[in-house]
Amino acid sequence: MAEKNNNHEVIVVIVNEGHSDQVMDAAREAGARGGTIIHARGSGTKDIAKKYNVVITPQKEMLYILVNANIRDAVISSINKACGLDTPGQGIVFSLPVNNISGLKLE
Repeated sequence: MAEKNNNHEVIVVIVNEGHSDQVMDAAREAGARGGTIIHARGSGTKDIAKKYNVVITPQKEMLYILVNANIRDAVISSINKACGLDTPGQGIVFSLPVNNISGLKLE
């Protein structure tokens, strides 16, 4: 049975392949306990690459990190410093609210 819990958010990170360890190290430094890494493939246009001055590489890693909402900003900031758009990881980071949680022991 899912527990109603509005105190958590999921942080989603999309980085170039090979940078997930950096993301998780940065997230843990800010208080996160773990995450899930999924191998993915990205796509983009030359216009996007030009506009944001980035190289579009198709192989990506997506990370899902469930955190208490009170540390969300610190975790996002830490990840952005380590693997943000200005770094070789070219990371994109955002969060989404979590309404229900099942299967985790919450503290």
